[in-house]
Amino acid sequence: MLERVKSELGGELAEELSESEVVEKIETRIGATLYVFDGEALILERGGRLYPTILCAVRHRLDLPTVVVDMGAVSHIVNGADVMVPGIVSIEGEFERGDVVVVVDEEKSRAFCVGEALMASREILEARRGRAIKNVHHARDKLWELVWRPRLT
Repeated sequence: MLERVKSELGGELAEELSESEVVEKIETRIGATLYVFDGEALILERGGRLYPTILCAVRHRLDLPTVVVDMGAVSHIVNGADVMVPGIVSIEGEFERGDVVVVVDEEKSRAFCVGEALMASREILEARRGRAIKNVHHARDKLWELVWRPRLT
C-alpha cells in the first residue's frame, strides 16, 4: 500500500503514513475503498486509483497541484458538479490530464474537493469553457460524512 501511495501521491505522504501503527481497509457501498491510518481516513481508492481524502489534504502538506475557484462555484462543486473552467480563479502548480488535484475556495483557501484533471493546467489557462476537473470527492458527499462526522462529534 505504501508503495502505491508513494508512486501515486508522493513519497513524503508515504513516509508519514509508514509511521502508522494501525491501518484499516474499509469497503464502502458506494464503490470506494477508504484506508484508515491510526483512526484517520486519509486515502480513498476509486476505480483502481488512489486519491487523498479532504481530511488528508487538510492535515498533510501534499505536494499536489491546487485549483482555486471563485465562491460562486463552491456550492455547485459541493453538490457534486465537476469544476468548470469559468469558475477557476487561479492554478498553483502544473498538471497534466489525469493528475490528482486539490480544489480550494478563493476566500480562505479551504480544501473542499479532490479531483482528477480533465485538462492540463496549460489548457485550462487557455480555455474559456468546459469541464476542467472531475469531482471525485467533495465536502458533504457520502465519503465526507464517513471521514468527518466522527471528528465533529
